[in-house]
Amino acid sequence: MTARPDNGVARPALFGHPVTRLHCVGVGGMGVGPLAIYLARLGFTVSGEDDALTPEMREQLGRAGVTVGPMPGDAELLVYSSAIAPGHPARVAADARQVRGVRRGELLAEVTRGRKLVAVCGSHGKTTTTAMLITALRAAGFPAGYVLGGLFADGTAPAEAGSNAWVIAEIDESDGTIGAFSPEITVAVNLDWDHPDHYRSAADIEGAFLGLFARTRGHVLVSDSCAMSARVRERLTGGTADVRTFGPHGDFLGAVVAEADRHMTLRLEGRFTLREAEVRARGAFNAANATAALAAAQLMGAATSRAALVAYPAVRRRQAILESSDITVLEDYAHHPAEIRALLTSLRTRAGQGRLVVVFQPHRHSRTAQFLAEFADVLTTADLLCLLDVYSAGEKPVRGGTTEHLAAAVRKARPDLPVTYCPKHPAGALAALTRDVRAGDLVAFVGAGDIDRLARRWLESRRGEDRWDAFFAAEQPKLAAATKFKREEPLAGRTTIRIGGAARLYAEPASLADLQTLLRAAAAAGVPVFPLGRGSNLLVPDDGVHGLVISLAHEVWTKFEAQPDGSVWAGAGLRLKNLCGLAAKAGLQGFEFLEGIPGSVGGALRMNAGAMGGWMFDVVEELQLITLAGDVQTLAKPALHVEYRDCAELHDAIALAARLRPAAPAAAGAIRQQMDAYARKRHESQPREPSAGCVFRNPPGNSAGRLIDECGLKGERVGDAEVSPVHANFIVNRGHATSADVLELVRRVRARVRAARGVDLHPEVLLYGKRWDDVL
Repeated sequence: MTARPDNGVARPALFGHPVTRLHCVGVGGMGVGPLAIYLARLGFTVSGEDDALTPEMREQLGRAGVTVGPMPGDAELLVYSSAIAPGHPARVAADARQVRGVRRGELLAEVTRGRKLVAVCGSHGKTTTTAMLITALRAAGFPAGYVLGGLFADGTAPAEAGSNAWVIAEIDESDGTIGAFSPEITVAVNLDWDHPDHYRSAADIEGAFLGLFARTRGHVLVSDSCAMSARVRERLTGGTADVRTFGPHGDFLGAVVAEADRHMTLRLEGRFTLREAEVRARGAFNAANATAALAAAQLMGAATSRAALVAYPAVRRRQAILESSDITVLEDYAHHPAEIRALLTSLRTRAGQGRLVVVFQPHRHSRTAQFLAEFADVLTTADLLCLLDVYSAGEKPVRGGTTEHLAAAVRKARPDLPVTYCPKHPAGALAALTRDVRAGDLVAFVGAGDIDRLARRWLESRRGEDRWDAFFAAEQPKLAAATKFKREEPLAGRTTIRIGGAARLYAEPASLADLQTLLRAAAAAGVPVFPLGRGSNLLVPDDGVHGLVISLAHEVWTKFEAQPDGSVWAGAGLRLKNLCGLAAKAGLQGFEFLEGIPGSVGGALRMNAGAMGGWMFDVVEELQLITLAGDVQTLAKPALHVEYRDCAELHDAIALAARLRPAAPAAAGAIRQQMDAYARKRHESQPREPSAGCVFRNPPGNSAGRLIDECGLKGERVGDAEVSPVHANFIVNRGHATSADVLELVRRVRARVRAARGVDLHPEVLLYGKRWDDVL
């Protein structure tokens, strides 16, 4: 064992071996992430990876010295969350290199084995209770180590090694690793039957907690209001633990005597040596959590004070207030019917005379199916309910476990309750929420998936609605009647993959003058502009595009004009299929390679589209464009900077037209024959389902499709997004795929190819309105 020079805590051997280098998969999660930080604080060399790492967790990992990236070649132990499947690239690579892999709970038990562990467990409230206990000990100058299962709202580190014998950690019962722990003190905050994918009955989960209580060496604290805790306590025989209760009638008695603003005062009686405490939180559920935390601190020997929790910073995703203006918006991690009931009961009081609006994202199909009736019952507490699709956490759908089933159950339980549900379209559901919410409402985003991100995106969108409305109202009267100008225009149907949300502003200008009017107004107002062709080679995010989308779909932009010098003047809105057909009819060859590309001339110019050995700029002599400031320019080909799938001059400009140079004249029949040959080849080698075209750029000297195929990824699916069995560099939409499905599949493919072949694939498809770097 090696002692850390800064805190004196020994770095333990792991599983009997002097391991020093660990790699953590799922390091963006609230289980593995804080554990990685704790390990780094102990002196281990820690790296980690995650497909969905938040900026907040990335910052915390960086502070602790945890390196984010693929598994290093010298890693000695792989740590992963239970949500990481055996087929994950890192687990496959570890198996190939004979690197041991362990679950998060197994390693937490191992690394805390030599210290006095305070195990905080239970179905709901353990993160808040753990955070309150940490806060109380810090206020008392009691330097215990800790591993929190969340992030403090004020940026405090979610894990520290500490410098005395004690360590506090959340113990997760969901995957069975609870059986590895033998604590000094166990705090069971609130027990319920949960995780039906692992525990088939309430008796099964009771048995898991019973075993933990029996292995506890010192004290067990249980809620005096929890029926399952009482049953487990009655079954406990033998063991050395002193079992005590906490709560409004417990051995450690805590009761609310006053509430004001965001604070409450607790009266403490019974075995408490402290008689009163100020807590920076409200509600009966938080009162129980605070009582448990203060009782545990006393049993640990800490000298707490009345102000121990007055500066409690709260935990992200636990009744976190996101907005407090004309409406109050908060989000909470609750995902079991019992904790949702406690949350909504508290919020009903807080809402006062206003409406309680609930946006709920079910977590896991198995849980939704098991507790469908309970979910439906508790959600009827709302005055307005918005339901989102189940966050599957890697599960496949099960009978009765979809949001469609939940929506039907809620409507049956309370027919008068307004319920909004837009299958596979969260942006649509949230747009409806924007329409229906009104001043004085308390809006609660509830769930354990990615609903926190959806909540923040919704708020950003709502705050920006006035901006979009003002722009629309100011510019619409200036435009000709023939110009189409709309708010919240759906874009999925305007893309070849049929995925995505709406444009905040959408225009199809009918003249150059109207196009210039829109561009100059957007530049003056700071409104982002996004050109849209035929919608191929791009992916629209589920929450849509926050800016002005301009499509040159009006016939004024679709001209095909043969010039006296033999060239062709083609408008940017002209479909490539029509370009090829018109050229063949005129006996002009050289454009046949464009046959079958589902785009427009403008899109082909922006992406330097290519196929069958030809490239768009092979036939371009001159490019006419308009800058985003509204200035028209005409550039000869030598002045252009063209590369594979790119034309630099069109990064901040929109193509208007191009002068194209055909090859030598030929008979229309011969040209058509070549086009048909290319069409057959494309039909045989590319999928017919909706797609955005090739997803990844070909690496130098290699083929992205071949690399993906060699990794056995054909047919890999996330939701209705699938790596095409026909061509591995295509992701197809099997019916109801979302942008989130595609993004997750892109991450999975990149990770697998990187792990197996050491090659980083870079997307060729445009992420419309966003940057790939921000999501990868």
